[in-house]
Amino acid sequence: MASSTLTEAALRDLAAQSFAVPVLSVYLDTDPTRGSADEHHARLRAMLKQVPLTADAEAVQQYFEQKHDWHGRGVAVFSAQEADFFRVYVLQVGVRDQWWVSKFPYVRPLVSLFDAYGYYGVVLVDKTQARFFLFHLGVLEEQEGFVGEEVRKIKAGGGSSAPGRRVGAPGLDNYLEGVIERNLRGAAQAAMRFFARHKVRRILVGGSEENVALFRRFLPKRWQSLIVGTFPMDMRAGHVEVWRKAMAVGLEAERRREARLIEQIRTQAARGGRAVVGLDETLGAVHEGRAQVVVAEEGYREPGYRCPTCGFMTTQPLEACPFCNSPLEPVADAVELVVHQALDQGSDVELVPRPLDEIAHIGALLRY
Repeated sequence: MASSTLTEAALRDLAAQSFAVPVLSVYLDTDPTRGSADEHHARLRAMLKQVPLTADAEAVQQYFEQKHDWHGRGVAVFSAQEADFFRVYVLQVGVRDQWWVSKFPYVRPLVSLFDAYGYYGVVLVDKTQARFFLFHLGVLEEQEGFVGEEVRKIKAGGGSSAPGRRVGAPGLDNYLEGVIERNLRGAAQAAMRFFARHKVRRILVGGSEENVALFRRFLPKRWQSLIVGTFPMDMRAGHVEVWRKAMAVGLEAERRREARLIEQIRTQAARGGRAVVGLDETLGAVHEGRAQVVVAEEGYREPGYRCPTCGFMTTQPLEACPFCNSPLEPVADAVELVVHQALDQGSDVELVPRPLDEIAHIGALLRY
């Protein structure tokens, strides 16, 4: 089976999958800087020896032996042979070796990658032109350019390229400023079309401090709110150099944004506002469809119970569902259930590297 592109729609579709039989999720680090294909394959075989699902382990092994070309830095494979389900995603960003068996695909590592590397729009801008890039999960997906009017330099004592103008003539500065303004306004409009078409989640702007400030003036507040950072960069820089610099700035900005989000949840929950902290409270908010953004600590796992009839979730060993009186079934990881149901509802999910507070590892901002 060929690998699929991991778009946001594909991630939500994967999270919505649920099976009556177990599904095997396998993540393998294939970064060539960390070992050869033979070494990666050896680690995979060692992992699969631990998997209790023989048919699925064999299907994953067969894919890597016969179809995988060992490009990329990470691979995610999901197999439920009894349900005729098998999906592969080759990634250009690294993942940690791990496997998981449940009745749904284990998607949290992919959610973390989306948080860190998903849908970055990058602009390089100067007074005459701009370059636009879309980076997604370590890949340059699209790039475009914009070229405005030439900003002609006027030699001291010489004639102006502007008809009827000379150095020192009244209005010359206004003429040059007008050309620059038209160029940057045009660049901003072209950038907005590019960003809207590709549904970018955040924006980084590169260039001189002066040019970046001028460019931002011509963006509406909606687009300005998506700018997470700026950086100096030459217009002629290659896309790999742009990617590396943009990601360094972007990841630092992402950590600051996560800290603000955590503080917002803490404050709102303490005041009894539109936020909750704690697993049971978050399970309840997601079940009721009230969760707007779910925030969970990376790696946090907790067993729980789920009603197979209405989807109610809890960590409490209740005899029956309080909503429909059906018997509850145990689940190995209730946090993963939260992630799946939240994505299925169209809510945002953020995985952060630290707990929300001393006792809470998960929380949510609420719609109401």
